[in-house]
Amino acid sequence: MSVMRIGLCICLVLLPCGTLLAKQPEGSNLLDKILAVVNDDVITQAELNRELALVEKQIRARNMGLPPMDVLRSQVLERIIYRNLQLQLAETNRIKVDDEAVNRAILRFASDNNMSLSQYRDALQNEGFDFADYREGMRMEMIIGRLRQRHIINQVLITNQEVEDFLTTQAAQGNAGDEFRLAHILVSVRESSSPEDIDKQRQKAQKIVDRLREGADFAQIAITESDGQQALEGGDLGWRSLGQVPSLFVGTVAGMKQGEVSNLIRSPSGFHVIKLLEKRNKLGKNIVTQTKVRHILVRTSELVSTKIAQTRLDQLRQRILGGEDFAELARSNSDDNTSAVNGGDLGWISPGNLAPEFEQVMDRTAVGATSDVFESPFGWHLLQVLDRREFDNTEQARMEQAREALRQRKIEEQTEVWLQRLRDEAFVELK
Repeated sequence: MSVMRIGLCICLVLLPCGTLLAKQPEGSNLLDKILAVVNDDVITQAELNRELALVEKQIRARNMGLPPMDVLRSQVLERIIYRNLQLQLAETNRIKVDDEAVNRAILRFASDNNMSLSQYRDALQNEGFDFADYREGMRMEMIIGRLRQRHIINQVLITNQEVEDFLTTQAAQGNAGDEFRLAHILVSVRESSSPEDIDKQRQKAQKIVDRLREGADFAQIAITESDGQQALEGGDLGWRSLGQVPSLFVGTVAGMKQGEVSNLIRSPSGFHVIKLLEKRNKLGKNIVTQTKVRHILVRTSELVSTKIAQTRLDQLRQRILGGEDFAELARSNSDDNTSAVNGGDLGWISPGNLAPEFEQVMDRTAVGATSDVFESPFGWHLLQVLDRREFDNTEQARMEQAREALRQRKIEEQTEVWLQRLRDEAFVELK
């Protein structure tokens, strides 16, 4: 896998064209030309050129043909507009990401791909990316992520009744465990559109359906015609359980055959066309390794520095290794009040229940052993593994997967509406 694909994974979550900037083209005397005004900001030819270079690499990496350059320019320019609108709102909301947070994110990418930071930097540069630009692109994506966390993700709640209703419906339809790989095209309609404009967009969408059913390539038409967030990925939405499929599409998707193209689906955002690329079933038992663990937490503050926290836990560790009782020390020293009263006991932990930093240390600590001091987003820890077991987690996993699928569905639906509203309410002038 190329490092370009590695580096893009954060951007594919937020803005598929990304802000990971390729090296600036040389030899042009029009790089400062203003192409668009977005509220009080401008988009220049240089910015568009950088984005175009990246998107061309993405499309070629997927073995898809490039659309006409004027079409690609228009699609990429619209992506930049959406990105700028979000960054402007983030600035208004005083959302920032400091250098330390960016460095941690890059180190995590490097570690996930078994590279040191220097190896990761070299690989990026070999792919044609300037590392300083890459860092700033990462910062922008993290800012947008925090903005969406505040305005959308934190507002999404899934009730137990919704989960139960969803699982009951799945069982009744006989598609529990089914997953679908979908492709999507959106022909957008703005809130202010007249009936004539809406009909014009409907006719455009219907012509797309007709072309697809005559054998036209879905990915190419998505790149060329779609207003959806995944347009430049050929409209590919990836694999999703039925709970992750937008609720607007569920009834259609459940009855589709592989390779089938849907009729037009209307939503407040416009007209949608979907294609079922593949279908599979992943129903089966979910056996996990659970760990019974206890810990001592020391949080940092204005009075407790990182050094003080580490030193305090190092001293506690030596006392435990010397024979003192872990539970008693947890009761009197841990800042995790909930577990402290139980001697630091967190009970049986399934994979994914705790912070990754905590689980990584827990997983490599032998039964009966006490870990070294380590840090997580919650503070500094010392843990002790009491036992391990294999556990049939199927029912709980089904509930958790259904809840997360419904949550992601709501987030996606609300994000689409939120982005369209941002665009409709903004002052955008194309030069």
